[in-house]
Amino acid sequence: SLFRLKDLEVPKLGDSDVHIKMLAAPVNPADINMIQGTYPMLSPLPAVGGNEGVGEVLEVGRRVTALKPGDWVIPAETGLGTWRTQGVFREDSLLKVPSDIPVLCAATLSVNPCTAFRLLADFESLAPGDSVIQNAANSGVGQAVIQIAKASGIKTINVVRDRPDLPKLVERLMALGADHVITEEMLRKPEMKEIFKSTPRPRLALNCVGGKSTTEMMRHLQPKGTMVTYGGMAKQPVMVPVSAFIFRDVRLRGFWMTQWRKDHAQDQERLAGMMDALCQLIRSGQLTAPACTEVPLRDYRAALEASMKPFVSSKQILLL
Repeated sequence: SLFRLKDLEVPKLGDSDVHIKMLAAPVNPADINMIQGTYPMLSPLPAVGGNEGVGEVLEVGRRVTALKPGDWVIPAETGLGTWRTQGVFREDSLLKVPSDIPVLCAATLSVNPCTAFRLLADFESLAPGDSVIQNAANSGVGQAVIQIAKASGIKTINVVRDRPDLPKLVERLMALGADHVITEEMLRKPEMKEIFKSTPRPRLALNCVGGKSTTEMMRHLQPKGTMVTYGGMAKQPVMVPVSAFIFRDVRLRGFWMTQWRKDHAQDQERLAGMMDALCQLIRSGQLTAPACTEVPLRDYRAALEASMKPFVSSKQILLL
C-alpha cells in the first residue's frame, strides 16, 4: 500500500499559475511503472500519481494570457500528478483543449492518441491502401491506431493474445474499424497468406510487447519496412533474425511520447497541428475514448488493482 488519499492545502496562486479542478484522470501502465520505480522518469517523493487527465480552469494568475476560467486543460508534460481533485500548475505545463469534446476523450487524449498519431505519421510515409501491423491491438494506443488509420484509409492487421472472450474482443475491434484481428498463434500459420490476398504486406509494424510474437510479426513486414517499439509488456527482448536485416533491410526504431514532447517543446505549431487533427477526429466521431470503467476517486485502490489484471480490455478512469 504505497498509496494513500490525503487532504492537502491548495498552494497560493502565483502570477504564472493556473488553479484547476480535475474532472477525470485515467490509470495507464506508465503510471503503475512510475509507482513501481521501473520508469525512466520518477517524481521526487511524496508524489501525486497520474500523468494524464483533464481539468477545468477555476482561476488564473495575473500574467496568464492564454487561459481563462472555464477552459479545459490537459497536461503538456509527464509527471504532473493528475490523481487529485484540484491543483495549482504553471501555465506552460498545461495545454488548452476544446470543451466541446466528451470528457473521457479529453481525459485520455494526451498519451495514447498522441502516441498513435506519431507512430503512424513519423516513421513511414503511409498512403491510403497501405497497411500497418500491430500487437496488443486492444490497448489504448492500439484502439487509437485502428481509428486514426481507418480515417486515413490505412488498413490495420491487429494482433491480440488469445483469451476466453476472444470473439467479443474481435467484434469490438472490428467495430472500431480494424480490417483484420488475429491471435499471436495465427502469425505463424498459413492463413496469413489469405490476409495478404486482400491487404498489402505492411510497411510499418508497431510493437509494445516484445518476445516471440514480435519476431513473428516482423516476418510479415515488407522489405525495407520499419518496426517501431514503444512498449515491452512481455518484458522480453526484441529478437530479430539476421536474415531480416541482410535480405530484407528492415529498420528497427523506438518511440517514447515523453521524449517527443521534450524534443518538440519549441515547435508549438506541430503540437497544435496534432491536437487539432485529433480533436477533429473526435468531433466527427472517428476517434472515441478507449473502453473505460469510471471509478470515483475514493475507490482508487480498486482502480489500481483492476488496471494490473491480465486481459483487461477497459481503461480505469478516476472521476474527480
